Amino acid sequence: MIQETIVSMALVGAIIGAASGGWINDAYGRKKATLIADVVFAVGSAVMAAAPDPYVLILGRLLVGLGVGIASVTAPVYIAEASPSEVRGALVGTNVLMITGGQFLSYLVNLAFTQVPGTWRWMLGVAGVPAVVQFCLMLCMPESPRWLFMKNDKDKAIMVLAKIYDLARLEDEIDQLSASSVEDRQKQNNSRYLDVFKSKEIRLAFLAGAGLQAFQQFTGINTVMYYSPTIVQMAGFSSNQLALLLSLIVAAMNAAGSILGIYLIDHFGRRKLALSSLTGVIVSLVILAVAFFGKSTGSSNALYGWLAVLGLALYIAFFSPGMGPVPWTVNSEVYPEAYRGICGGMSATVNWVSNLIVAQTFLSLANAVGTGATFLILAGVAVAAIVFVLLFVPETKGLTFVEVEQIWKERAWGSSYNTESLLEQGSETS
Repeated sequence: MIQETIVSMALVGAIIGAASGGWINDAYGRKKATLIADVVFAVGSAVMAAAPDPYVLILGRLLVGLGVGIASVTAPVYIAEASPSEVRGALVGTNVLMITGGQFLSYLVNLAFTQVPGTWRWMLGVAGVPAVVQFCLMLCMPESPRWLFMKNDKDKAIMVLAKIYDLARLEDEIDQLSASSVEDRQKQNNSRYLDVFKSKEIRLAFLAGAGLQAFQQFTGINTVMYYSPTIVQMAGFSSNQLALLLSLIVAAMNAAGSILGIYLIDHFGRRKLALSSLTGVIVSLVILAVAFFGKSTGSSNALYGWLAVLGLALYIAFFSPGMGPVPWTVNSEVYPEAYRGICGGMSATVNWVSNLIVAQTFLSLANAVGTGATFLILAGVAVAAIVFVLLFVPETKGLTFVEVEQIWKERAWGSSYNTESLLEQGSETS
């Protein structure tokens, strides 16, 4: 029971951090939110490393989770708001690469520390080092120019924008921000969490963003990452060392797929990338299901074991370039400035809650109905995700934030807003 609490407490912290992260972003800015996340995470790592008993370790896990939750809201929004529209997807995708690359490095670091006395304390304590490094580097970074504009700090915003754009583009960006900043300031001063559901266009945007976050988890990615050693062993590979080695390969493939996603997201588009990714995920999950159904018949054929490993590898290969970065990218760009923090926080909360549900139920479901049937259920969820993307997620590749807002207004209120021309403009600029 204590072990399960220790594992799940980081997810609980992430849920709380994500839920509060939107408000922190809007109230104090993207830069300060990042600094707060770094401090909380570093303190949590130190608490875990020094924990004299399991209860202090649980507190440390909660603090680390809080830091991760706040950062998960802040980083995509900060990157998106400081990025030119034509490379916004790739730059937000780079954040996903840092996460998947970090997961891979953590495997290697933990492997190195297995030979060190007091192994687990070193493993948990060293996690605070990247947070300290980021805190120091973040002190040198500017605040988001869009947040500064919304807070009526126009001079500082222009100074930041001047570092990003040439003179001709700078004037266009300032004109666009000036046109929307008065309305955004007025909205933000009055915006509350419940207001998200009162405005039809914001509601549609939140449905698209939160739906993608939920489907990212319910199609099983963290199940695969958390339980890849278990899946490999269930496939018939009894050696713990071999299972861990294959898990390391899975983590490396996840990071490599994120690199591919950085290229594809601004060339192929968010919507097409999500649809192609989900199609591959369905095929992979069916292969996994077939492998485990075959194994459950009592067959000693080694083919089923290797078929499970193939399904696992294909799953990561299809998921990581598409459904890995797309939900975070879409959520960083589909909300109006006044609601970007609140909606980003709410949708990230959906992601972490979904993550917790999947983590807590996968093994129980597999024991109840069988592993093969569980993977078929996940495949069914992926089919539902394809339908969802087709119905509710527009293409935002190459569009400015103002143009994305117009899409939601057109969807909410009808053809008075010419979305097609905006999409054409987006295609021309990308």
